Amino acid sequence: MKRPILIHPDPRLKKACAPVSDLSDDLRALADDMLETMYDAPGIGLAAPQVGVLSRLIVLDCVKEEGAAPRPLVMFNPEITARSDEQSTYEEGCLSIPEQYADVTRPAEVSVKWIDRDGNPQSEDFSGLWATCVQHEIDHLDGKLFIDYLGAMKRQMITRKMQKLKREKARA
Repeated sequence: MKRPILIHPDPRLKKACAPVSDLSDDLRALADDMLETMYDAPGIGLAAPQVGVLSRLIVLDCVKEEGAAPRPLVMFNPEITARSDEQSTYEEGCLSIPEQYADVTRPAEVSVKWIDRDGNPQSEDFSGLWATCVQHEIDHLDGKLFIDYLGAMKRQMITRKMQKLKREKARA
């Protein structure tokens, strides 16, 4: 079931999320809903707070090659365990900040551990777009948005655009 995506500024997007202590069928259903919502948007990542749930859960799939098999990942309690010194810059966007993009510099490679949808511990090293995406989504779990990496002027400009968009949607 597709869920509505919260649009910035929404106070829920700025809150730190609670760890998932027990994997329930409801949480697995939430993960499935989030994947459906993400693919429909379309996006490459989505965090639970973006659909109004303050739990440490993210989904991502950064496979973009035409005809390539999708690789949906569901991560409960994801945690970055190592970061490369090397940095990379990607133009980031966010489903909660539609139509707005900016260059963000982050570690080029990260190691992440998490619990999968079956309750099994997992870990993997990510690079390139996958590394950027997983860091962006984990930031959401800590109440941080990609615009928080920008200068105050640009951040305020984007926030005003989102406030205007929300007013227009409310009137529609």
